[in-house]
Amino acid sequence: MKDTISVLCLVLLVSVLEVAIAKPNSANFIECLHYRTSLKNPVTDAIFTPDNTTTFLSSYLSYTKNKRYSSPNQNLLAIVVAEHVSHVQATVVCAKTNGIQLRTRSGGHDLEALSYISSVPFVILDMHNLRSITIDVSRKKAWVQAGATLGELYVKVKDASKTLAFPAGVCPTVGAGGHISGGGYGNLIRKYGITVDHVVDALLVDVNGKLLNRATMGEDLFWAIRGGGGASFGVILSWKINLVEVPKIMTVFRVNKTLEQGGTDVLYKWQLVSTKFPEDLFIRAWPQVVNGTKRGERTIAVVFYAQFLGRADKLMALLNKNLPELGLKREDCHEMSWFETTLFWADYPEGTPPSVLLERPTNPGFFKSKSDYVKKPIPKEGFEKLWKKMFEFKHTVWMQMNTYGGVMDRIPANATAYPHRKGNMFKVQYSATWLDASETETTLSLMRELYEVAEPYVSSNPREAFFNYRDIDIGSNPSGVTDVDEAKVYGTKYFLGNLKRLMQVKAKYDPENFFKNEQSIPPVRFM
Repeated sequence: MKDTISVLCLVLLVSVLEVAIAKPNSANFIECLHYRTSLKNPVTDAIFTPDNTTTFLSSYLSYTKNKRYSSPNQNLLAIVVAEHVSHVQATVVCAKTNGIQLRTRSGGHDLEALSYISSVPFVILDMHNLRSITIDVSRKKAWVQAGATLGELYVKVKDASKTLAFPAGVCPTVGAGGHISGGGYGNLIRKYGITVDHVVDALLVDVNGKLLNRATMGEDLFWAIRGGGGASFGVILSWKINLVEVPKIMTVFRVNKTLEQGGTDVLYKWQLVSTKFPEDLFIRAWPQVVNGTKRGERTIAVVFYAQFLGRADKLMALLNKNLPELGLKREDCHEMSWFETTLFWADYPEGTPPSVLLERPTNPGFFKSKSDYVKKPIPKEGFEKLWKKMFEFKHTVWMQMNTYGGVMDRIPANATAYPHRKGNMFKVQYSATWLDASETETTLSLMRELYEVAEPYVSSNPREAFFNYRDIDIGSNPSGVTDVDEAKVYGTKYFLGNLKRLMQVKAKYDPENFFKNEQSIPPVRFM
């Protein structure tokens, strides 16, 4: 009888321990944070928990851009808004030792919110207060912390020099941490490539809480975080980047062509010539559904945005010779500095003060995006099928086509973890926005249908996708699981032939797979 009771007690004890392990304790996590940070840099004011509903919700929503995920679920145990590198290190170590998943958020533009949602117990490490930027004009370099926005970086560069720039995105509120690590791009892509082509060093907190730079992390890990995303390998604290030379005066234009004005014909011709233009010229084509001239009528307007590293007269000569169908006029062209072009691309009116790029407005909306790479011209009948599907959307829908060629054709696919280089004519982002949660399922279904219509005209085997345009539809794992076969499905689309090397790097530096999310890279060793 005694033996039976002893066995039962032992079973009960093991069960209690298993439950304790299975349910991460937020109190232990917070106690650990206090223990691992100093009085000099206290973490007290950086922690937000559900105990204080108002401040917790406010912290969560402050960098939540997608209203599809505007309600924190019960699995979110705490938000740590780091003020110091020690807060980052402590959060990593304390989450790991307490069996809590970690999600890292910089700007909040994660299209599927993988940086701030999870279906298992987790904490958010919010980096937005780590936002310092230092510019070294003489060496044409800068250090940029992960929480700094592109707008803040552009203002700093402008204040330091009239002829330096950084080839990154056109949305000023995007955080540098995620944008750079995923291989961010912008309107200098044909001249200077993408963000990771100009990263020369980085500071990263690894799975053990150690702060590493390029020399101490090693070239394999440094290669992986340039285009493979930082979230699978650690927490990016800051980037050291090369700045690039630009002329004092550049030229931009914005020209609309509706279907009635021959927009489809102009777009078809744009495909044929846009990658052959001098690399100083970038032209984005942006088909979108707009109101027609008659009440209740809708049409497609193809908006052509361009940036030229030179004067308007030379740009006019280029376009009149190679794309006369656009009908570009001299009054369409605007000469301005590089910094002024950043305001133009962000759709601010002429005369807007530079300080607007320092603002961090929270304007969340309902949205969904998907991506493709196009390697051969889409026929006119293909565009017409796409227009037909786009007309089925009740609210805003568009396709943004960003031309390649230029230097992108000369950088090897394995130079960085970002692989989509030579052979691509342009990259497509499909995007839809809507106003009410009740419209979510219908709009998501239409987005999948639009994606299906495009399938015959885009890359295949695999159908490639852009990592920074997160799309959960192309494959994913549950929050607490990383199935290798499933990871290979989405990983091959994002990283092509670089996936194998990324998995090896992951196995070397995070073999227990602490840094994971629904689309993370699994640790796999190859013999």
